[in-house]
Amino acid sequence: MKKSTLVAPPENATLLSQMVQRLPLSDAHFKRISQLIYQRAGIVLADHKREMVYNRLVRRLRTLGIDDFGRYLALLESDSGSAEWQAFINSLTTNLTAFFREAHHFPILADHARRRGGSFNVWCAAASTGEEPYSIAMTLAETLGAGKFQVHASDIDTQVLEKALSGVYRQEELRTLSPQQLQRFFFRGTGPHAGMVRVRPELANTITFSQLNLLGNEWAVPGPFDAIFCRNVMIYFDKETQEKILRRFVPMLKPGGILFAGHSENFSQISKEFYLRGQTVYGLTKER
Repeated sequence: MKKSTLVAPPENATLLSQMVQRLPLSDAHFKRISQLIYQRAGIVLADHKREMVYNRLVRRLRTLGIDDFGRYLALLESDSGSAEWQAFINSLTTNLTAFFREAHHFPILADHARRRGGSFNVWCAAASTGEEPYSIAMTLAETLGAGKFQVHASDIDTQVLEKALSGVYRQEELRTLSPQQLQRFFFRGTGPHAGMVRVRPELANTITFSQLNLLGNEWAVPGPFDAIFCRNVMIYFDKETQEKILRRFVPMLKPGGILFAGHSENFSQISKEFYLRGQTVYGLTKER
């Protein structure tokens, strides 16, 4: 009988085995993660988000070769200016978006732009991977024409901003667009890029992307604006943070400007500064 040959495992086999196994996330570690993301980004993590937190952060630990959440937290807290903080925030932000999501807002935006006249300035405060600001820009291009508007798009997550800046999407993601919009605003990929599309420069040049934390002391955006889109963001904040952000929006809006919210958000219940003037569309109370 042929004898079996024992092969020595690679040096990192033990670590690899540990990484494949589920790493324990203690109550204390989850609580500290929740505290840190709240401090840095205002995001509130309820207990039922624990599995989501584990699944997202464990990828980061594996990338870094760390086999313990406590060690990862120690790494973060050892340097308040570390680049790992941005990776931590990127891991825990939620980026659910689509072209012309909550479609009823875009005819309202178009009508508002027609009535305003002159140069029209919009801030998209949660740009994610770009679908929302590109939808805003397409609406304004069709309504006002080239050179008559500017969209400023920001997000706390640097990874999604990279995708937004690239302007490259799967064609199936543009199913809500008309054939005319596809032809006017996008290049279709060919050969190895078949099934992909890229935003045309004429549209891309109307949008400025930047990283911005709504909890930051300063907002480096070129306000005031004719309209602000802050949709499906406030739901991740507690009431105190929501009130603070809405107060800061007030001077960022021009007289007669409007604020767009997400379908499950009600700003008039949070702040007396705004009143509901349409379906999840708000105006400034002092102008009534």
